[in-house]
Amino acid sequence: MPDWIDRPLFEIAQALRKGTLTARNLTEEGIARHDKWDVKLGAYKTWDAEYARRQADASDAAFKANKDLGLAQGILFSVKDIYGAEGFPIYAGSPKRLPPEWEKNGPVLNKVRQQLAVIPGKTHTVEFAFGGLGSNPHWDVPRNPWDAQSHRAPGGSSSGAGVSLWEGSASIAFGTDTGGSVRVPASMTGNVGLKTTKGRWSTDLITILSTSFDTPGILAKSVSDISFGFNAIDPVTKASVSSAIETRDVSGIKLGITKDYFWDRCADDVGETVENAIAELKNAGARTSTIKIPEAGTSVQVWGEGAIVASEGYSFLQTRLPDWIDSLDPNVLSRMEVAKEAKTLDYFSALFKISKLSQSVHAKLETVDALAVPTVPITPPKIEDLVDAEAYKKNNLLALSNTMPGNVLGACAITIPAGLDKSGMPVGLQLIALPNREEELISLALGIERILGTPRDRLGTPPLGGRL
Repeated sequence: MPDWIDRPLFEIAQALRKGTLTARNLTEEGIARHDKWDVKLGAYKTWDAEYARRQADASDAAFKANKDLGLAQGILFSVKDIYGAEGFPIYAGSPKRLPPEWEKNGPVLNKVRQQLAVIPGKTHTVEFAFGGLGSNPHWDVPRNPWDAQSHRAPGGSSSGAGVSLWEGSASIAFGTDTGGSVRVPASMTGNVGLKTTKGRWSTDLITILSTSFDTPGILAKSVSDISFGFNAIDPVTKASVSSAIETRDVSGIKLGITKDYFWDRCADDVGETVENAIAELKNAGARTSTIKIPEAGTSVQVWGEGAIVASEGYSFLQTRLPDWIDSLDPNVLSRMEVAKEAKTLDYFSALFKISKLSQSVHAKLETVDALAVPTVPITPPKIEDLVDAEAYKKNNLLALSNTMPGNVLGACAITIPAGLDKSGMPVGLQLIALPNREEELISLALGIERILGTPRDRLGTPPLGGRL
């Protein structure tokens, strides 16, 4: 049957096991989508169709031998090019290839490779993952598929991840999230994105931006697919094709809402789109509770004052990849070099303050199932409008402003599409929950998806990608 790549992952997994679909046929469909859309969308830094075919054949051979190695068997995953991945070079958004020791699988990627998942390529990233818009002067910037006339930002730093999903060459996209780098591209491209709790998934053999805040995460075309991917990847969860995270009924859930920090920078049409989605959930039986979270703005201010990310990222480059510093994107270098002015006392004081702020916010989140706020407060800007350094800085801070608190305050979070803004670009609804509550958060998001619909239901399909 055509268009298998667009079907729910649990349905695809069952068909693979029944023999009504082969991993090779699924992979060929993904390759055909890539062949059609790559010139316009440019999601990938490296792509290897023949390698993908060999992986698919190995998956099919295992199925024929009655070897079911896990949910990911035969499923297509794109991988952000800051992950080490055997069989592929790694550039991490820089102009030159990283040393061979970075081309090995880390624990997260190894988990799906042991299940014989199919990895056809590695997606573009902002250089060393330090940016929220997706731009990179060293390589072509992936195009947001929702605007056929103008080249708009795909979101960063996992800039090719969401684009690869709409292209149709992957069902799950691996990204990372230090300040929003999974949720921002998911929101800007009309996908679902999961930010995991710090420490839940290993960051080994993923290039470092921040030892304090880096978290691996995934993007997918629905909450149901996120649930599938989480079950396949999470080191604690034990799952099979017949098991899944249960969908929670929206009736009776308690959503925290706030009119302070998370709404202060919102464009009117973005805020209205999120408010309308929350109103739909209330009409379906959800309850809301107003919470004041001044800690959100304070936490981002403390992050900046202490230069935590810049210090940790620059330290990584100095000690592990010093030859890559001179060629850094000026937009990355200017923020990295803040570390040169940072004092050790400021750095550790900032970490201490953040710990105290986190405790306060966690106590408030205990009173609700999740906090519901806009994911990104602005429409994806046009790439041509980001050439000026000050314009880039302004838009980059805005893009990350609503997602950074989730990292700083140690939460897990998910973004789901709320609708389209007046420019026809996707708007995300972000749900923030206590750390290590991923299963409960996904359960809640599954219930919300029943009301709001999947991204394809809610938004339709973009003018670029999404079909042969």
